Amino acid sequence: MSHLTEAALQDRLAHKQLVENESHMTAQYKDDLIRILTVSADTELVSAPAYYNAARRAPSVNAMISALAIIQDEMGHAHIAYRLLQDLGVDKEEMIYRRAARQFKYPYAFDVPLETWEELVVANAFYDRAGITLLGDVYRSTSYGPWKRALVKVDKEETFHLRHGEIWMRRLVQEPGGRERLQRAIDWMFLLTVEWFGLPDDLKKHTGQLDYGLKGSSNDTLRQVWMKTAVPLCEELGLQVPAKWNDATQKFDITCPFPATFDAPNKRWKLEQGAITWDEVMKRWKMRGPMNEYYVERIQRGYKAMSG
Repeated sequence: MSHLTEAALQDRLAHKQLVENESHMTAQYKDDLIRILTVSADTELVSAPAYYNAARRAPSVNAMISALAIIQDEMGHAHIAYRLLQDLGVDKEEMIYRRAARQFKYPYAFDVPLETWEELVVANAFYDRAGITLLGDVYRSTSYGPWKRALVKVDKEETFHLRHGEIWMRRLVQEPGGRERLQRAIDWMFLLTVEWFGLPDDLKKHTGQLDYGLKGSSNDTLRQVWMKTAVPLCEELGLQVPAKWNDATQKFDITCPFPATFDAPNKRWKLEQGAITWDEVMKRWKMRGPMNEYYVERIQRGYKAMSG
């Protein structure tokens, strides 16, 4: 590991020079890079069993093929991020196949099962939109060169996933009962995606990702970027979401108690109980949700069987 000083790193970043390898990093830069890459890798990986769970309910063979293509892309994106972690000295096999389920770091939303075709296409329209929002920001802004170059491919493929969700949502609202089925999915999935971007800026503990230019925008900024396209899509299709544009602040306001208690087994927000604290949300995140162990077991099953 390089003994690069913080001052030398900051000078490099100030001159818009990309960080290419460990000789260009401080220990803190590397730690923050590993943290953000781990979340990205784990999110892409666990989306595969999550999406497959619902893809089996595809309404046609063509629809199933499209869903499987998305799953294949997600596996490829996970490989890219784990490969970058391996270059930083992380044991890739340990991370994927021997970590405990609760140690995986991905948005809580994926711990709630996607069980219908409508839920899958809303996931494409909401979750993949969140992925594009986050990784698009990294692609434009990141100071880590290898990741910036890798995201050229990822960005294009995530756009396909998002379009898949939008096209199917537009198709389903034309079907008898389709709008109602989509609304049931949106009722629980919208706020989980609002949560996706993490703690509000004033509660954020780790600031290194912004300080080192690993990403360009804060959690709250990215949350607003997501809503600026997700909310109009739903409004266009006559679907209700608890968010409204505020002309005075030029931002979207959440129009229900938030953050709130989520009843994962029943996929229902207990909004009648009012808002809770972000500390309570973090407890739920750390406990993981109902599908965490199942999805990780699916990922690790073959490795463990071959390892005896």
